[in-house]
Amino acid sequence: MMMTTSRRRFGPQHLRLIIGVIVVAIYLFPVYWMIATSLKSQADIFASPPKFIPWPINFSSYRGAVIHNSVVHRAILSSIIISLGVMILTLALATPAAYALARFKLRGSGIMTLLLVLGQLLPAVVIAGPLFVLFRRIELTNSFQAMILADTTATLPFAVIVLRPYFLTVPGELEQAAMLDGANRFRVFWEIVLPLVQPGLVTVAAFAFLMAWGEFIFALSLNLNEKIQPITVALNKFSGQYGTRWNDMMAVSTTVAIPIIVVFVALQRFIVSGITTGATKE
Repeated sequence: MMMTTSRRRFGPQHLRLIIGVIVVAIYLFPVYWMIATSLKSQADIFASPPKFIPWPINFSSYRGAVIHNSVVHRAILSSIIISLGVMILTLALATPAAYALARFKLRGSGIMTLLLVLGQLLPAVVIAGPLFVLFRRIELTNSFQAMILADTTATLPFAVIVLRPYFLTVPGELEQAAMLDGANRFRVFWEIVLPLVQPGLVTVAAFAFLMAWGEFIFALSLNLNEKIQPITVALNKFSGQYGTRWNDMMAVSTTVAIPIIVVFVALQRFIVSGITTGATKE
């Protein structure tokens, strides 16, 4: 009787829960190790056996590499400018493009959608060379504009692919009724359609910001001006010829990860809804 009760208590759902916890722990361990390393002294980092719990806690890396480091401050500001620029430009271009693909019967719209999918698959290292040649001819290298435009080439296909299913779910009768009442196409689009696809817009905005925040290839290849280099390039400089100060690098990395965590925690409801709904509504 007791054995039957224990078997009922431990069912398949408990096994799935245990497996889920183990998988999450494996994925989160590198994040924990990054934070733990940032709180260790240089000697504790190379201790054998390794110290999994940083003790005593050492904040010197944050004071030296983050708080009192003007290079990191400037790089973080550059990353903010680039990420916000990419987010705004992506929304400005992807929203009308996705609306047009969803609402109007354009010739070749299927081919355009396929090209967007293929463009999403291209790695940044393949695009960096041609973009460098193009931007150099028009004297746009070593500027925020170059990095914003380059990053947008990566975020734009994703944004259109995510937003198009949302516009497909908006009933055309709503737009027709509004236009019969005297509203023009732009007003209908701005006041009626956009509020209905808000989860998709928030999802695209969040991912565009985060993709630009962590981009490295374009930032390294299109910009040699240290005054406007983003934080991803500044992090690379902690790895020197004679060794790497891992605690300093991990302190900056932890600081850089904070905006990502804040964005996902604050917008998780919209992001999850945007991904799942946009993936199923076709």
